[in-house]
Amino acid sequence: MSFLLPKLTCKREVDQAIKSVAEKVLVLRFGRDNDAVCLQLDDILAKTAHDLSKMAVIYLVDVDKVPVYTQYFDISYIPSTVFFFNGQHMKVDYGSPDHTKFVGSFKTKQDFIDLIEVIYRGAMRGKLIVRSPIDPSNIPKYDLLYQGI
Repeated sequence: MSFLLPKLTCKREVDQAIKSVAEKVLVLRFGRDNDAVCLQLDDILAKTAHDLSKMAVIYLVDVDKVPVYTQYFDISYIPSTVFFFNGQHMKVDYGSPDHTKFVGSFKTKQDFIDLIEVIYRGAMRGKLIVRSPIDPSNIPKYDLLYQGI
């Protein structure tokens, strides 16, 4: 399903998307097109893109083609989903140590829709961090890896 969503293939395109998307949540899915979990997430993103078109813009970013952002967001696990609003990085409290990105695939389309609605409403009120509406049992668990410390 990754062919249904637009792709950003270089740092300049990612920068342009972050700067130009206004009054909507920018969703950047970092991953690889041939990864099974990425394909599962892409399916959910593609199916919800039309429903969320008034609130969100979704792009796919290949971790191998944009290593600057892969390193900047410390993307160790794929897929990882990062959110922006009006050029500002939006953080979400998932009940995990990392609030900068969602790691893994969403269990249901409704989980993703609920999350975008919460981020959008919070951002419209000027919040930079919001609490995740997703049931904690639906959030993938992982350990943070600190390299080079």
